[in-house]
Amino acid sequence: MTPPRRVAATHHVRGPAEGSTAGRAHGGDAPDAYAGPGRERRRTWVRTRRSPTVVWAVAAAAYLVAVVHRTALGVAGVDAVQRFGLSATGLAMFSVLQLGVYAALQIPAGRALDRFGARVLITTGSAVMAVGQGLLALADDVPLALAARVLIGAGDAAIFISACRLIAEWFPARRVPVMVQVTGLVGQSGQIVSAVVVAWVLHARGWGVTFGALAAVGAAVTVVAATGLARRPDPAPSAVETAARERFVHAVRAAVLPAGTRLGFWSHFLTPFSFNVVAMLWGVPFFVTAQGRTPAEASVLLTTMTASAMTAGPLVGRWTSRHPLRRSWVVLTSAGATFAVWAWLLLPATPRPFAQLVVFAVVIGAGGPVSLVGIDFARTFTTGDRLGTATGFVNTGGFVSTITGVLAVGVVLQLVSPAGATTYPLDAWRLAFAVLLVPWVVGVVGVLHHRRRARADLSAAGTPVPPLREALRRRRAS
Repeated sequence: MTPPRRVAATHHVRGPAEGSTAGRAHGGDAPDAYAGPGRERRRTWVRTRRSPTVVWAVAAAAYLVAVVHRTALGVAGVDAVQRFGLSATGLAMFSVLQLGVYAALQIPAGRALDRFGARVLITTGSAVMAVGQGLLALADDVPLALAARVLIGAGDAAIFISACRLIAEWFPARRVPVMVQVTGLVGQSGQIVSAVVVAWVLHARGWGVTFGALAAVGAAVTVVAATGLARRPDPAPSAVETAARERFVHAVRAAVLPAGTRLGFWSHFLTPFSFNVVAMLWGVPFFVTAQGRTPAEASVLLTTMTASAMTAGPLVGRWTSRHPLRRSWVVLTSAGATFAVWAWLLLPATPRPFAQLVVFAVVIGAGGPVSLVGIDFARTFTTGDRLGTATGFVNTGGFVSTITGVLAVGVVLQLVSPAGATTYPLDAWRLAFAVLLVPWVVGVVGVLHHRRRARADLSAAGTPVPPLREALRRRRAS
C-alpha cells in the first residue's frame, strides 16, 4: 500500500522574505505561502497512487516537448523564409505572434490552473500544440502557418506554470527552488533537441516530415499526461471553494498586489530575453550571415547556450534555496554579465573569433535559468489558492521582453537594409541587436524599484532586510 504523503495546506501566514534569518529556518522560503516564522506548517494526510517523482517526471517530459515545439521554428528560419517568401519582419511575426499568444494567456491559464488543476491543463495544452504542429507541417501559405503558431503558443501557455504548481504541491518547500530549476534544465534540453535533432531531420527529410513528426510526438505526450499525472493532493476545502467562486478580476488583482510578486515579474522580464531572442529566431541567421559561421557551427553555439543554461540552473536553484535573502542579487548580476558580453560582441565592426562567440553563448545561456528566480518570488509571496495566477503573471514578464526584442530586431534589420533583402550585413545586425538595450534598462529599473518596495513592506511587517554590506560584515565577524 502506498503510504500517505503529507501535503501543505493552503492556509497562509505572512512570513519573512529576502534578507530574513527566519526564512532560513523554513528551508529558505521567505515569505512562505504555506508557513510563517515560529509556526509549524499545518498539513493534511492524503493517499495517492502516484509518487512525487513520477508526477514530476511526466510534467517535466511534457515541458521538454513543449520547448521543442516552441523553438523548432528557430532552426527552420532559413527554410521558412524560402517556403513562405518572408522578409525579416515577416519571419519575426511568426515568433512574435506565438509568443504574444503565450504571454496573453499566462494569467488566464494561471487562473484556470487554480480552478482545474495541472493535469487538465498539461493534457489540453499538449494536445493543442500537437494540432498546431500538424497544421504547420501542411501549411504552404502564411495565414495557415500563422494559425499554426497561434495554436502552438496557446498550448504552450499552461505547461510550465502547471509543472511549477505540481512541484509546489508535491515536494517540501525547501526542495522547490531546486526542483523548479531542474525542471527548467529538462526543458532546456528541448533546445538541444531542436538545435540538433530537429535541424538534422529538417535538412534530411524536409519540412513536412519534420513538423509532422513533432505533431506525432505531441500526441504521444498528450496520452502520457492524461494517464500519468495524478490528481493533485486535495488542498483545504476553503481554498478550492475560494478559487472556484472568486471573480477573475479580483483574483488577478489580489495575486499581483504584493510587491514581491511584481519583483518576480521584473526579474523574469529582465533575464531571459537575450537567450530567447537568439535561440528562438535570430541566432542562426546572425551567426551564419553576419559572423561567417557554418550552419554546423551555429548549431554548436545554440547547443552551448543550452548546455550553459542546464549547468547554471541547479546552481541558481541551490543558491536561491540557501540564500533567499539575496535572490535579487542573482538577477542583477546576471543582467550585468549579459550587458557586458553584448557590448563585447557588438562594439567591434568585424566578425568575432569563434571562441568569443562561445563565451557569449555561455553567458546569455546562463541568464535563462536565472529568470526562474522570479517564479520563486511568486511562490513565496502568494497564497496557495492564487499561486497559479501569480505564477502566470510573473511568467508573462520574460515573454513580454522577448516579444519586444524579437520584433524590434526584425524591424531594425528591415529599416536599415535595402528593400527585399533576405540577408543582412554585420553593421545591420549590430544596430538591430543594440535595441535590446531598451528592455534591459527597463528591466533593471523595474527590479530595483520593486525590490525597494518589497523590502519596505517587509520592514513594516517587522522583518527588515539588512544591506548586503552589513550582511557580509556580520558573516565575517561570526
